[in-house]
Amino acid sequence: MRRKIVAGNWKMNGSTDLVEKLVGYVRSEVSSLDNGVEAVIIPPALYVRDVKALAGDELAVGVQNVSRWESGAYTGEVSASMARDCGCGYALVGHSERRQYFAETDAVVAEKVAQLLSHGVVAIVCVGETLAEREAGQAEAIVSDQVRTALAGVSGDDWQKIVVAYEPVWAIGTGKTATSADAQSMHRSIRGVLEELGAPADRISLLYGGSVKADNAAALFAEPDIDGGLIGGASLIAQDFMSICQAMPAGPES
Repeated sequence: MRRKIVAGNWKMNGSTDLVEKLVGYVRSEVSSLDNGVEAVIIPPALYVRDVKALAGDELAVGVQNVSRWESGAYTGEVSASMARDCGCGYALVGHSERRQYFAETDAVVAEKVAQLLSHGVVAIVCVGETLAEREAGQAEAIVSDQVRTALAGVSGDDWQKIVVAYEPVWAIGTGKTATSADAQSMHRSIRGVLEELGAPADRISLLYGGSVKADNAAALFAEPDIDGGLIGGASLIAQDFMSICQAMPAGPES
């Protein structure tokens, strides 16, 4: 059975005031949902402990990035073991902004996945193509290669700690979004790649990200291979984030 997940990536936004107002509201509202959604808050690392203190059992907490190294003289880095120690159940790796601004390659993403798995943290592995790659007809090949490289070292029970988030780069923060049919097509392709890798593909949650909002979430979540969303800007507005959580169809998990 696949988990239904709505994860809010705050990116480099936030404050103590936002933590106090948003997390308390979302926690109280999520507890009343009956659609089985798991809400995850992923703030900047400095606010993880504050979010965790307010999250209770109703919300999961994640970190936006971890180091490829276990520990040592790597100033400014946050290790997977530190994330786990601070109560993070999830971590993003391979986000397009990390790839673009910090030159992270698929091989580096694979190292980070290995770190997270070794410490029992669920890796939300982000993949996605640029507009130029889509227009050139390369979208599926690009995304497939990202998945294969990032997850090449995963096996056995570790697959239970893998979530894949498809975020077309051209739809992140632009207001544009893939149609629900286009998103479903890519998610179906990703599930096929997971099968090739020997994963229990039908039990791995696949999320869509890229300008997900309350008014398009229901159509996206209705698709058979889309198990939730990785939410950017809308996750900074408590009511909008909750509307997206509420858009998840009720009933048994996928």
